[in-house]
Amino acid sequence: MKRLLICSILSMFAAGGFAQDKKDTVLIITRDTLKNDKRTVTIRMGDSDSNDSTANDSKPASKVTFQFIAARFDIGLSTYTDKGSYTLSPANSYLERETWKSSNFGFEFFQMGYRFNSHFKIYAGAGLDWNHMRLKQNITFQKDKSTLTYVTDAVDYKKNRFSSQYLRIPLSFQFRTNDDKKGDKLNFVIGPEIGFLLNGKVKQVSSENGKDKFKDDYNLNPFRYGAFARLGYGGMGVYVKYYGNDVFAEGQGPADFKNLSFGLMFGF
Repeated sequence: MKRLLICSILSMFAAGGFAQDKKDTVLIITRDTLKNDKRTVTIRMGDSDSNDSTANDSKPASKVTFQFIAARFDIGLSTYTDKGSYTLSPANSYLERETWKSSNFGFEFFQMGYRFNSHFKIYAGAGLDWNHMRLKQNITFQKDKSTLTYVTDAVDYKKNRFSSQYLRIPLSFQFRTNDDKKGDKLNFVIGPEIGFLLNGKVKQVSSENGKDKFKDDYNLNPFRYGAFARLGYGGMGVYVKYYGNDVFAEGQGPADFKNLSFGLMFGF
């Protein structure tokens, strides 16, 4: 909970910068293909959208952009379906979790895209994404096993968190409105996303053992795919992400066990 709170505060602080007109700072490399029929490349520091045409421009400029950014901070809940149901089957009851402490956090640090006009843009991104499952049972997943294996401990854990970290690569289709009187826009973004497993982690806290951390792939799926949607105004919004393949690798964990995350986002 402490980590989620800290992440929330940092993200809200970052969001303040994104929400201010032309005050967020990113490195932007722009390749303009419509300037006097010449191809030019510029590098600057500034607002990620300040070079994009607004609805007031008579001739919106289409261009390719490469941006190192700090954007789309996701802070929300992470939930799971077991064969399409939010209720776990008896065989998978060891994965029972605390709903309000099973969280999702992520952000993006790079994007490249093409703006067709002031209202529509396509861009691909790269970022990091964590899912934290707060387990109710006093169990420990075992490392280096061919299938997901756990032992029941004679320890009352204050915290028993099972986490995954992925490199996320979304392909975004962005639709946005004209500026309002405040200079802000309504944004809607939808698209597919793939991810590559970076690591799995178990963190346990107990009076008996103190703090313990263990890293392994824990039979998590090395590759995942899904879809997402984002709706926001200015620098804030909401998001939902659903992954179509299983949380665990085929034949190595519960089958038809899928992840759904949703919550608030900062920094469009």
